[in-house]
Amino acid sequence: MTRVLGFIVHNWPLKVAALVLASLLYGVLVLARDAQEIPVAIPIQTRGLADEVTNLSSLGQVTSVRYLAEPDVTVNSQSFIAWVDISATPVGDGTRTVNVQVEAGDRRIDPISWEPRQITVTLDSIETRSVPIRVDLGEVPPGLDVRPPQLDQQTARVSGAGSVVDRVERVEATVQIEPAGIDIDRDVQLVPVDALGASIPQVDVVPSSVRVRVPIIKDGETKTVPVAPLVTGLPAPGFEVASIAVEPLIATVEGDGDQLAELAQVETEPISLNGATATVERRALIALPLGVLVVGEPEVTVTITLRPVTGTRNLTAGIRLDGALPDRPYDVAVTEILVTLGGSVADLARFEGATFELEVPVAGLPAGRHEVEVTADLPAGLTLVSASPRTVIVTVGEPPPSPTPSVAPSLSPSPVPSASP
Repeated sequence: MTRVLGFIVHNWPLKVAALVLASLLYGVLVLARDAQEIPVAIPIQTRGLADEVTNLSSLGQVTSVRYLAEPDVTVNSQSFIAWVDISATPVGDGTRTVNVQVEAGDRRIDPISWEPRQITVTLDSIETRSVPIRVDLGEVPPGLDVRPPQLDQQTARVSGAGSVVDRVERVEATVQIEPAGIDIDRDVQLVPVDALGASIPQVDVVPSSVRVRVPIIKDGETKTVPVAPLVTGLPAPGFEVASIAVEPLIATVEGDGDQLAELAQVETEPISLNGATATVERRALIALPLGVLVVGEPEVTVTITLRPVTGTRNLTAGIRLDGALPDRPYDVAVTEILVTLGGSVADLARFEGATFELEVPVAGLPAGRHEVEVTADLPAGLTLVSASPRTVIVTVGEPPPSPTPSVAPSLSPSPVPSASP
């Protein structure tokens, strides 16, 4: 027994190594017998890419896969997904090597090797900044008076990899001037360019286009026309426009003769009165057809004066005696009077439904029949337009007579009996 045990443990490291090597050789023989390899074209995807990070590298494709699969399974490029995990890859620190992973969508397929096993990536942070918009008119045909382009906005935002965005100096809108001298008024695509004018397509531009208007004067003339303010919207309820003033009243414009011949006046840009309750004063640009330009100051001052809307209301008022004495009887021929009130619509609306009485001043009236004019104590902003009747008959009675004081009867003194002698 001892001799057997000694034989087993004698040179045991070599024996273990031989056993491991045999197992590996067996596994290789099995894999070599069952594994298959096919050419594929599997796009490599990214995982773990943060929203504020972009990849500047071309990831390419996995071109071949060696795999194990059950006999009845169909295998092609759509059977696999290739990806790289870049969640831990440094940003903006040059090119880095990452491992390519391949997995199968079917559990019966087991990918064991593929090409390539590694690729290089370059990550950069996403940045956004504003750059100016410039119009490139190209070569202008002779004989045309091309005026400065007009844009809806002057800047655009470019975004993308920070190292690329830093190269963008401006975005350009390129238009071509026709020899016929036709005015330009259209949306033009914006192209980001560097300081040398070279296009940089790797960044996004917002907005992607801009409205470009280029006035072109071929046979220039001038004309003086009145300025008409363009007023939009309505003032607050209870107010109306009293007057509109423009300073200056006229403008001198220039353009092609045929355009100016049809131009009787020019308008301003819209001026809103929505909800206004007081005078509105604005500096407003003169709005002109394309190809017509203002000579001199392009703005005018518009003053719009508002006033309360006035109206009348008819209602019935009661009567209240003013200055009546408590010891006299008063008789009024009527108890209600039809009145008409005037004032702003807003003030009249607030007064609607309020208790209203006219005053009849009777202070100091003696007894008898009197014709007295009624008066009204109204809130500020309202006036008494009419009253029907305007005077009323008031009869003042005599005060009741003062009572006569009663006198008690006097008692005669009793005679005093004389004394007997």
